[in-house]
Amino acid sequence: MPIDEKNFTKYINRHEIDASIQALANRLNTDYEGKPVVLVGVLKGAVVFMADLVRHLKLDVEVEFVRLSSYGKARTSSGTVTIIKDIQADIRGKHVLIIEEIIDSGRTLKFLYDRLQASSPASVEIVTLLDKASKRVVEVPVKYVGRTIDDQFLVGYGLDLEEYSRNLPDIYYLKYPN
Repeated sequence: MPIDEKNFTKYINRHEIDASIQALANRLNTDYEGKPVVLVGVLKGAVVFMADLVRHLKLDVEVEFVRLSSYGKARTSSGTVTIIKDIQADIRGKHVLIIEEIIDSGRTLKFLYDRLQASSPASVEIVTLLDKASKRVVEVPVKYVGRTIDDQFLVGYGLDLEEYSRNLPDIYYLKYPN
């Protein structure tokens, strides 16, 4: 489904995204220097952000992915989180960074955060490119935020509309929600 310029407007361009990622990577490189780190990317949306972020890290990292579902094909969360793919690494005693492209209600992320905390890591922190803090219904301790944004339905740079538009290099917002 291509972007229809009548319904979508560019919100964050690729250069702004790159600057946010570099700033996040600089903080992580400082905070985790010399420490073993496990990056846990939340599929599918975080894969683009995580790939760009990991290229800027000067850390010894292990890469893992989880796939959780609370949206299905809807534009709002159902509130029920289902694990589709879990991590395989033993994270005991390691520093874990959950990598998300966007945080909305916080339900899915809180579920994952608590689940990883139960595995006795040295620490668990959340890294997100975009944070819709105004939409939060569940508190999650988000330490690393690329950008706080307004409540918009976004596509591009990993964000999708019914599985389309993840490959766009910029981020667009939907003008007229259906």
